[in-house]
Amino acid sequence: MSSGQYGDIWDLSPTGASLKTARASRVGDLDGVSASKKIASVDLPHLEKYKGMILQESKAANVDPAGVAAIISRETNAGRALKNGYGDGGNGFGLMQVDKRYHTGVGDWNSAEHVRQGINILVDSVTAVQKKFPGWSKAQQLQGGIAGYNFRPKNVQSWERLDYTTKEGPRDYSNDVVARAQYYRENGYK
Repeated sequence: MSSGQYGDIWDLSPTGASLKTARASRVGDLDGVSASKKIASVDLPHLEKYKGMILQESKAANVDPAGVAAIISRETNAGRALKNGYGDGGNGFGLMQVDKRYHTGVGDWNSAEHVRQGINILVDSVTAVQKKFPGWSKAQQLQGGIAGYNFRPKNVQSWERLDYTTKEGPRDYSNDVVARAQYYRENGYK
């Protein structure tokens, strides 16, 4: 999400990935922003085949392509974590892991239609967080919307517990995605 309507990722200071996320991504015993950047760098060459589509669909929606690339990296390691286009135990569809329990996936798993649908879900999440937390800065609303993309905006309860998306999970989703987005912005996704 570029600066303006949705806030700017450069106005955020993410804590990055947890050790649990880094280990699951096989980048060793790193954590924080350095882990997020390492994971993003590993995924970068695999994102290249989708770059034109990410840039086109993001710009059409006035969304920062770096944020979309970061979600694709986090959700599917640029598609490498998918089996026949599905992940998350068969509940997540495509590069952006559209959850079939809440949405009907459109297009092929790696299509512009699918990425457009994921972007629309993200924009809806940011918009819901903007309404729910009008006192947050635009950048905070953006990060809250990214968290809501993962676990639905109705579950975003406070800035302090923003990444409490699961009971046992790594609790780092939006902080990791924002750190990866900052890396991707510096590496051609703008």
